[in-house]
Amino acid sequence: MKERPSKPKISRREFLTLSGVGVAALSAACSPPMAAEQVQTQAEPPPAQRVCRLAHLTDFHILPQAGIQEQVAKAFRHVQALEDQPDFVLNTGDSIMDSLTTSKEDAERQWQAFLEVVQNECHLPIYHAIGNHDVWGWGVKQAGIQTDPLYGKGLAMQKLGLSAPYYSFDVGGWHFIVLDSVHPANAVSKEPYIGKLDEEQFGWLEAEVKRVAPDTPIAIASHIPILSACELFDGPNEESGNWVIPGAWVHIDARRFRQLFLDHPNIRLCLSGHSHQHERIDYLGVTYLTNGAISGNWWRGSYMNFPPAYVLVDLYSDGSVRQQFVPYG
Repeated sequence: MKERPSKPKISRREFLTLSGVGVAALSAACSPPMAAEQVQTQAEPPPAQRVCRLAHLTDFHILPQAGIQEQVAKAFRHVQALEDQPDFVLNTGDSIMDSLTTSKEDAERQWQAFLEVVQNECHLPIYHAIGNHDVWGWGVKQAGIQTDPLYGKGLAMQKLGLSAPYYSFDVGGWHFIVLDSVHPANAVSKEPYIGKLDEEQFGWLEAEVKRVAPDTPIAIASHIPILSACELFDGPNEESGNWVIPGAWVHIDARRFRQLFLDHPNIRLCLSGHSHQHERIDYLGVTYLTNGAISGNWWRGSYMNFPPAYVLVDLYSDGSVRQQFVPYG
């Protein structure tokens, strides 16, 4: 998810004061106002064999509160009660409410709450990416904070057990690449970050893609979307007379990805969170899925008409993709 200048439901400051949200309010907030079929964007069943199913859970925004922790546990239980079980869970970040602008102690408490739920409730393999709100201290003006070895992404990597902020793995004949899409801000960003890969990571990505056999389909996961259309409607982005989408919402280096994807047509899928909305874009042979939020509107119901939900993604031997948006409340 990202920080936006205008929220139709909840302001940035409001969601950081959610410590007063009660269990009863959460129960009501997580009751989906829409039927799942109203927001699904699902392709026709492909003829190829399904080789992998994953459950994409993202943007948990957990706080150390019993009510919120129970709702996150509820999401994991919903996934694991499915008759047709996924092979693994993919978490594309913003696991905690916010550590960009909080103390280390507060960030530690949030991580403890998240890890308690994962350890107690998630019995499937789980892979994690780092979200912008998982980054500690980039928005804190405090002398000497940058000398702390856990400053920035170090704390999230420690808590998630990551030896590097980006990595790859293989499941069901697909190659998965998990990116670190949160980059320090450029000169024009209003947030302390933008969506971008630095030169080192992009070079690693190019080499990683090249080493994969051309008949092996590739899926790329990132917190911030590489390509997104729903962001057009998240705020008054046309007020200037031109559509303007900040680089903190969608990868500012998307053009570079476009060329890489054209050069490697076995890249078939990009998965992301960040927007708290769900959409599917099929563009030049690549499916881009932005897959909602477990927290919905930061634990206050639906965001942009999308209730708290996860997305099931079915992958096929020919590189095709199907998905289902699943409200769990």
